Amino acid sequence: MSTVIPDKEENWERDILNRLAFASLNEQRRARRWRIFFMFLTFVYLFLIYLAIVAPEWQISGETITTSNKHTAVVEIKGIISSETDANADQVISNLRDAFEHKNTAGVIIRINSPGGSPVQAGYINDEIIRLREEYPDIPLYAVASDICASGGYYIAVAADKIYADKASIVGSIGVLMSSFGFVDAMEKMGIERRLLTAGESKGFLDPFSPTKEEDVAHIKTALNNIHTQFIDVVKDGRGDRLKDTDTSQIFSGLVWTGEQAVELGLIDGLGSSSYVAREIIKAEKLKDFTSKPNYFDQFAKQLGTSAAESVQLLFNSTIK
Repeated sequence: MSTVIPDKEENWERDILNRLAFASLNEQRRARRWRIFFMFLTFVYLFLIYLAIVAPEWQISGETITTSNKHTAVVEIKGIISSETDANADQVISNLRDAFEHKNTAGVIIRINSPGGSPVQAGYINDEIIRLREEYPDIPLYAVASDICASGGYYIAVAADKIYADKASIVGSIGVLMSSFGFVDAMEKMGIERRLLTAGESKGFLDPFSPTKEEDVAHIKTALNNIHTQFIDVVKDGRGDRLKDTDTSQIFSGLVWTGEQAVELGLIDGLGSSSYVAREIIKAEKLKDFTSKPNYFDQFAKQLGTSAAESVQLLFNSTIK
């Protein structure tokens, strides 16, 4: 019995057919992935149209945001008050102006949850609140403290018509501080020599790697006392006769109190939340948030862009394999 051995031509044809079959299968897979991708984009596009046309109302921080009738405008100040954070003067002032300029604003609430920060940034905001209250005398402005309203946060709050807080809120800290470290003894033990070159006799004052000088400490204490005096004057101007025992140093010592204690000291006017102030004081229960936040569409587009990039990368990787 003889064995039939396929010649090289038959093997070559079979190999070509196999390659064509696999190439066709891979092409179908790529086409299916692209079809799914574009269907997803179409869905996202239709969803955005729905949000823009059918659902004009939003929920922010559990509060209904509407575009009709009278409302209470809310501007939030969260976290450290600094030019480098969201609680910076430029942003807060812009939000406050938008709140006052809106035709349906019945009153404005500054909702503060801040341990303080830059006295300069807090001063800018305080000055603008006073200016806006003069420009819009018919629109009241209230400060509402949530967890903490201390130092620079309270510096801002005293510009309001009245201040409210929860009974357990932390309020006060009317003081100024500057902190640092000293490494002189540690450097001596480790045999490290400090080489500080300056042009100006006091340019390197309070350098943490050099011994402190009494005249440098006295100088910085004078500056801190000056800022503290400014803070005290702002509080007295804002609170007036509502402050208790203003002749004593306790209120201005840098201590903090609970909201319940702050009422007794005259640091705040009463206990209540933003909803309470809007409903009972301003008489406009609807809250409209004017705090600058990333646009929902921008956030969604950013996420979509990331997803799309990942999808394209996946398709690219599958194509070159």
